[in-house]
Amino acid sequence: MSKTYTTKFSLLAVAAMALAACSPAEQKSAAATDAAPAAGTVKYVAITAIVDHPALESVRKGVIEELKTQGFEEGKNLKVDFQSAQGSTATAGQIAKKFAGDKPDVIVAIATPSAQSMVAATKTIPIVYAAVTDPVAAKLVPSWEASKTNVTGVSDELPLEPQIELIKKIVPNVKSVGYVYSPGEVNSTVVLDQLKAALIPQNITVEAAPAQRSADVPTAARSLKGKADLIYTSLDNNVVSAFESLYKVAVENKLPLLASDTGSVKRGAVAALGVNYIDLGKKTGETVARILKGEKAGDIPSVRMDKLDLIVNKKHAQEQGLTLSDEVLKEAAEVQE
Repeated sequence: MSKTYTTKFSLLAVAAMALAACSPAEQKSAAATDAAPAAGTVKYVAITAIVDHPALESVRKGVIEELKTQGFEEGKNLKVDFQSAQGSTATAGQIAKKFAGDKPDVIVAIATPSAQSMVAATKTIPIVYAAVTDPVAAKLVPSWEASKTNVTGVSDELPLEPQIELIKKIVPNVKSVGYVYSPGEVNSTVVLDQLKAALIPQNITVEAAPAQRSADVPTAARSLKGKADLIYTSLDNNVVSAFESLYKVAVENKLPLLASDTGSVKRGAVAALGVNYIDLGKKTGETVARILKGEKAGDIPSVRMDKLDLIVNKKHAQEQGLTLSDEVLKEAAEVQE
């Protein structure tokens, strides 16, 4: 029987009461009215991502799917312009300047570096960030409350305690955790600091292996041989984009590879406990639709995803010198062979 990890967040009581007072038919009718944009208008949404990899692509797809559900469809009443920075922060800055000059109705900035570039480029155009681990540390918003600026968004921040529990279940006698990361990504350095603070008091060391570029990921991973019992990766865009090379090193050195991005399990990880990025994209799309319908970005609080899925891969575990326990297999929402 599968199990899902959840964390609780507050609900909007007033909205819930209003919905409860309506019949199902009335609720459906009200939703249809809310979703319908003004006839004859075409909204322009610009989307940018720091790099191309499956998780960020899933976010973009989820945004577009949800906008269609909300009544905004490409080719009819919606124009979408997508630009990838291909892993370059300099290119991200150029894209940000272009979009600021284009003046779209909303800009969706996927991943921390692209969001930071976009926020630096405009203080007036509504920006909705997505897949940013810590928007406050990244200085996108002053807090998790409504920013009162032009910025809001959806974070993929993961509670660390369940991640550590999973590490211990995968390698019960773990003494050292290897962490491959990009020093230039604040989302990665934040997780590194959190890992150290949580693990060192438990007599578990953290071996940090910096990789400035995606091409540096294999070398960083190889440096962990003999130093770490497993490799744990966060939602680092350079690392995720080079995951196949990381997987190769994990197999060569029999170092179990754990991920935070569930899509990385198919690409080589033994297991991952994380958010569904299509769902994160849809949540982002909901926020974009609210802005297109007239709400201000600064009046919408930033949010986290409230559901985590455990995905495991038995084949990758075997290749990396590991047998998954019955406990882990029973807790998994999905077991890949």
